[in-house]
Amino acid sequence: MKAEPHGRKEVSVADYLSAAILNGRFAPGQRLIEAELTSDLGVSRGPVREAFRRLSAEGLIEIVPNRGAMVRRLSIVEALELFDIRTELEALAARLAAVNMKDPRVRAAFEEAIAPIWSIEPRHSTADYLLENQRFHAAVIAAAGNGQLVKLNQQMHLSLIMAQISSSLTSHVIGTSLHEHRMIATAIRARDAEAADAAIRDHLHRAQEFMRAMPPELFRRED
Repeated sequence: MKAEPHGRKEVSVADYLSAAILNGRFAPGQRLIEAELTSDLGVSRGPVREAFRRLSAEGLIEIVPNRGAMVRRLSIVEALELFDIRTELEALAARLAAVNMKDPRVRAAFEEAIAPIWSIEPRHSTADYLLENQRFHAAVIAAAGNGQLVKLNQQMHLSLIMAQISSSLTSHVIGTSLHEHRMIATAIRARDAEAADAAIRDHLHRAQEFMRAMPPELFRRED
């Protein structure tokens, strides 16, 4: 990582680690070793430690006594609870986005952001699909035009949950998810708020049931 102007290096390290966690490069439960990161990124310990503090506050990593920083691993209960909340938030976002499609600027930005979902090419990389999935859901929320929804979306960590179950994302599962993304986008583009609400609820409910069926070892044990 190239040196940044004063005051920017910490942000750059944190952003790098955040992206690496959310696209599955660093797995849930994996220890983040300070010495390795300083060597790999070409930075001193200060920016890495500052990044750890920021990501801990954001809920992406945990600082464990005698073990250091570890990628946060959710329990099944935590993951299901987050899905319940996200379903309501994203249903609201989908309805607002559908209404906002009357604004040409919002529509153009939405169309550009979701363009990858229309590709019929197989998704061979799970990490790339996790990023595509993250960007699609972020595009729906951005089109809603509600700043508080954007902030709440960042706190709900759908991408962290998806990274945790990434080993179970088969080509069939990814194909089903893409089909559902297209249904959501079609309803939003048609300015059909009711259909957009229903489509995104169906999508997230199916994802929640898929997660519920995952092997328990993928999740943190309840204390």
